[in-house]
Amino acid sequence: MMENGIKRKLSETELKAIAIRAFGQQAAAVMELTDGWANAAYKVTLEDGRPVIVKAAPPLSTKMMSYEQGLMKSEVEVLRLVKQAGAVPVPSVYAHDASESLVNCEYFIMEMLEGEPYNKVKDRLTEEQRYRIDYQLGIYNRQLNDIRGERFGLYAASEETGFSWREAFHRLLLSVLSDGEREGVKLPADYDTIRNEVSLRLGVLDEVTEPRLLHWDLWDGNVFIKDGAVTGIIDFERSLWGDPLMEFYFSHFHQSSPFMAGYGSAALTHTQLGRRALYDLYLDLILCVECPFRQYEDINHLQWVQDNMEKGWNRFLAV
Repeated sequence: MMENGIKRKLSETELKAIAIRAFGQQAAAVMELTDGWANAAYKVTLEDGRPVIVKAAPPLSTKMMSYEQGLMKSEVEVLRLVKQAGAVPVPSVYAHDASESLVNCEYFIMEMLEGEPYNKVKDRLTEEQRYRIDYQLGIYNRQLNDIRGERFGLYAASEETGFSWREAFHRLLLSVLSDGEREGVKLPADYDTIRNEVSLRLGVLDEVTEPRLLHWDLWDGNVFIKDGAVTGIIDFERSLWGDPLMEFYFSHFHQSSPFMAGYGSAALTHTQLGRRALYDLYLDLILCVECPFRQYEDINHLQWVQDNMEKGWNRFLAV
């Protein structure tokens, strides 16, 4: 459970009103799902017995990081795009309302996937089951990345056109540093030093010339498993058009040979390792800088992100 100070909690009355508007029937039961890191989520069981998921965005007045604009709209649009492509299992979207006419926040309703998040069941699975799942995730991640775009950058930032991947990624990383600097977040080096070290290493990004769809947040918690198989993938809100090597399963957090085999990826070249070092630093920075925005209450998590950031900075310099 990850509690923070920005979730928009919906009351039972509000959830029943949402169900009536979307489906023309009452909600027989509602239950909050507490795994989300930013949005509030609820399992709503309709009168006909069908379970659906309602996700509520933080209020518009909530202070968010610079890259976290239009997240829910992005998630809905990317879910529909991936569903239309047909290869990767994702939940259907039933409704999306950004009008704030019924409740004072944006929300959407989606199909409830069968199974449980991979991170919750992984320890109970056999090594063979984990191998099959990681291999299948490699295939699915590759199929996601095979969706081509017209520009580089955040999916939500439709006005950003004409940038190379080098320029688009650099802007993303600089915006995280600006957020951290504004909030007084302490990093292992001063901000100008980090900016300078990053700028010296950007040349490796020039070999990325074709925008591909990235989930970017595809970690074990966003993968649903039932009977030792993948039933679906969720949380596309941070999707962007960029380099597939930026995906989470290529990161320092997750080294899985079955995933690499399913993806069809060979050992990384020297230049690819340089790209991956930049992406690892970007993720480590976000995990650290987002803490004051999320208003996290877990002291252990706050200590973990500091330790991870320090290790990440040293790792980046070593590459």
